[in-house]
Amino acid sequence: MTSPNPPRPNLSALGWLLAVPALLGALITLLLPTVQTLWLSFQSGGVMRESAYAGTANYADLLGDGAFWRALGFTLSLTLLPLLVAVVVAPLLALALDRAGAWPRRAGRVVLSLAVVTFSPVAVAGAWTRGLSPESSGLAALAQGLREPGTAPWTLRLIVAAGTFGIVCALAVLAYLPALRGGSAVPATLAVAALVLLATVATGVQTFSIGMVLTRGGPQHATETLAGLQYDYAFRMARFGPGAAVAALSGVILGVLGVVATLVAVLSRLRITLTPRLKPAQGAPALKGGPVPHDPFGTPGASGPHGGPVSHGEAAYHGGAHARHGAPGGAHAPQGGPVPHGEAAPYGGAQAPQGVPASHGSPAAPGGVYGAGIGSPAAPGRAYGAAVGRRTAGPGWVAAGAVALLIFAAAWVLLSWPWIDGVLATPSAPASTLRTHVNTWVPALAGALVSVGVAYLAALGIGGLRPLGRGSEWLLLAFAPWLFVGPGPLGVANWQNARNLGLIDSFPALVPPLLVSVPALLVLTLLCKGLSERSGGDFFGGVLLPSLPMAGILAGAVTLVNAHDLSWPLLVAQQADAYTTPVSQVTRLGSFAGGTPDIGAATPLLVVAVALAALVAAQLLYLDRLAVTTNGSPVRTDAA
Repeated sequence: MTSPNPPRPNLSALGWLLAVPALLGALITLLLPTVQTLWLSFQSGGVMRESAYAGTANYADLLGDGAFWRALGFTLSLTLLPLLVAVVVAPLLALALDRAGAWPRRAGRVVLSLAVVTFSPVAVAGAWTRGLSPESSGLAALAQGLREPGTAPWTLRLIVAAGTFGIVCALAVLAYLPALRGGSAVPATLAVAALVLLATVATGVQTFSIGMVLTRGGPQHATETLAGLQYDYAFRMARFGPGAAVAALSGVILGVLGVVATLVAVLSRLRITLTPRLKPAQGAPALKGGPVPHDPFGTPGASGPHGGPVSHGEAAYHGGAHARHGAPGGAHAPQGGPVPHGEAAPYGGAQAPQGVPASHGSPAAPGGVYGAGIGSPAAPGRAYGAAVGRRTAGPGWVAAGAVALLIFAAAWVLLSWPWIDGVLATPSAPASTLRTHVNTWVPALAGALVSVGVAYLAALGIGGLRPLGRGSEWLLLAFAPWLFVGPGPLGVANWQNARNLGLIDSFPALVPPLLVSVPALLVLTLLCKGLSERSGGDFFGGVLLPSLPMAGILAGAVTLVNAHDLSWPLLVAQQADAYTTPVSQVTRLGSFAGGTPDIGAATPLLVVAVALAALVAAQLLYLDRLAVTTNGSPVRTDAA
């Protein structure tokens, strides 16, 4: 008699093979530019003068000069208020939405999606420039403080906090919500909070667009940031050595943050998984002979009483499914008796059909788990990766969630009013043409498809096929130093490479010089890891298909980031025909003389509508079902 459990083939070689493109991409577009930046930092000269080896003179000058330390201190200070939003305001809003139930939480996701797709740093900064007009009033008049060295630093801090409130809070809440679905939400939330904190600081270290538009580091260098100081040295004064030295020091900070973030994810055994979509069953068992409802994104590996399909974990909620490989002699619930009380008995009174066995390895004993699905160890009171039940929202939590969402929406509209007013105003001259939009969105999409696609292949290999077994996620440390590195710190080296290849002012140069997205690699690896542990050996149906939507979502997110980036296009687009929308906006704002800037050029209505529709659909159909857990803790499954 053949075994119903055929041995799983060794796919570690395929796992290594899938990771090769990401390793090569990191070598070409991350490691080599980093080495090149370090080499340039030991050189003198630049575009106007022949380079010569200068040893550590550039670093000695920088570290002995107050300009670097002033820029570093001011740059870090820009992150303080956004950090409060990310680690205080966002967790409270996420908790209120989570406890309020499905519909308030999903309404919150829609509102948060709008804050994400409408954000453009150049447009936000451009809107605040209207406050520099003597006749300005309201919140925008705060920009008047940018004129004086004594008031400019705090004014810019407040403008950055106001302009980024919506996007920071939205992204942080969307990160916290899956952590709150875990059966042990506290450790998962703490791990996510650490990652959010590190990501916020890393983003602040690379702040460039808002300062470039509003102050350009002035007045009297009072608002100089690290990215602005690097740009001034390398491209305004044509001194590559000091500019590369600033980039190298910034890269060290970002590298440390990236390594720490990766260690947090690995040491906490962080994983992301999908919870099955359930319909309210009122605790009734499945009909005799009928299949348990199938979840198209669920993990196969369990079936209904008579062979019907059931996604992983659904059996715990319908009381009528058993593990596909359940032993004939497995424990049975008494006829008409209640399912043994445990984490996977959310309805408290769900009854098992006559003679239906418990899931494989799950004892039908008090504290045990009935129908927890394949992969659940026989541990009393706990199902590894199983659902812990539906939380019913009381009227108080529903009201709290609604009030919290209204407060967020009101604060976001108030703090974004200068941008909203600028978008509604009629510009004196358009900042974008069809050519500009093509330059903006086509390279941004191409770069996202390549960098996220390569990252997805590696995530399938590392997280899905596990070439090193349980320690496979340690391979992420090879990419960790560049987890938070954007185009800025590598800009000097990449610009020199583009110039040597004759690509300046060409369309290919507008494609971001990055072959692998390390943030996407981290997220997708954690997702593939969580899905693999519950797939029952089905790589295609249990890992590849359920993770594919996340790859598409991340590709869309990276496209938005690429399209709104200013630092790289500003270096390679020197002629108007090669301008992207952010570069065109900055150019027109720089020559602005009494007219109304075109604030809405960066967020055209068609792009916002398409992106919002796609993100809302992703939020409701996919992202709302994600759960972040640590150390194999169970997840909570809500009714659809």
